[in-house]
Amino acid sequence: MTDTNTSQSPEASANIPPVGWLRGVIVDAVDPERLATFWAGILGVEVAEQVPGWLQLRFGSQGSLIAFQPVEAADHKPIRIRIDVEVEDLEKATDGVVALGGELLEIVRFRPGEEHRLMADPEGNEFNLVMPFPPGLQVR
Repeated sequence: MTDTNTSQSPEASANIPPVGWLRGVIVDAVDPERLATFWAGILGVEVAEQVPGWLQLRFGSQGSLIAFQPVEAADHKPIRIRIDVEVEDLEKATDGVVALGGELLEIVRFRPGEEHRLMADPEGNEFNLVMPFPPGLQVR
């Protein structure tokens, strides 16, 4: 019998070379065009490729990709992964998301002085609006 427990300590994981990189986030969408328009407005990018079964936005300024694949409405479930969209002004960004057809679900106060906004796109996929990391925690 094969051991399926693959968890390792952080120290052991540090010795393993990366498997890959996060090329992009692919969203199953009932209406890919609608979601592409929404996310293009959020990220300030344009459509890079549109073919049957695939709609991809241009890479953002930080090198991230988002694309959309059609699915039947009965098969669609909101994604269970957290997407953080970094913004400079939470109020202005929240207003922009709502204007594009999104929804504010919750204002999350993580710890004193820190908050983010839990939002939903027009198909109910959740994402967060977050402020930049404090200068000492930059990860770029």
